[in-house]
Amino acid sequence: MNRPQPLSKSHQALGLLGWLLVAFGAAAIGGFASASAGEFYRGLVRPSWAPPGWVFGPVWSVLYVLMGIAAWLVWRARGFAGARGALVLFIAQLAVNALWTWLFFVWHQGGLAFAEILLLWALILATMALFWRVSTVAAALLAPYLAWVSFASALTFATWRLNPGLLG
Repeated sequence: MNRPQPLSKSHQALGLLGWLLVAFGAAAIGGFASASAGEFYRGLVRPSWAPPGWVFGPVWSVLYVLMGIAAWLVWRARGFAGARGALVLFIAQLAVNALWTWLFFVWHQGGLAFAEILLLWALILATMALFWRVSTVAAALLAPYLAWVSFASALTFATWRLNPGLLG
């Protein structure tokens, strides 16, 4: 595939900022839903291996930075037109990512949240496969995200099953 013409340093920096804003835009959408999640989370029966609530913010912050950098690497290598499928899938999985928080913390739909996080896991894996074709580094940057969502899937399932009255 033809590569776009080399980008200036300022264009690359703006591109990086743009992809980080896209990633953190998804974080903000989820953040609105989780604004009062701390009290709800503390009130849930959780498995013994569940992390304390304060762990999630720092972990997700690092993951969103890695996601933004990964998308930027793909965009930098091929441009949006040259990597349209991979970048559209990346954006789609971000939307699914943001939806989980609403399902779980606002609408208290544990079963739907579990089904949705499995879909998210599959979308991350598919995004990694498409990113791999463009940049192995970009794909590798999504590996911690996939690992965390794997853990979060198990945590979602366990918490849902332990709280049938609160998470319908």
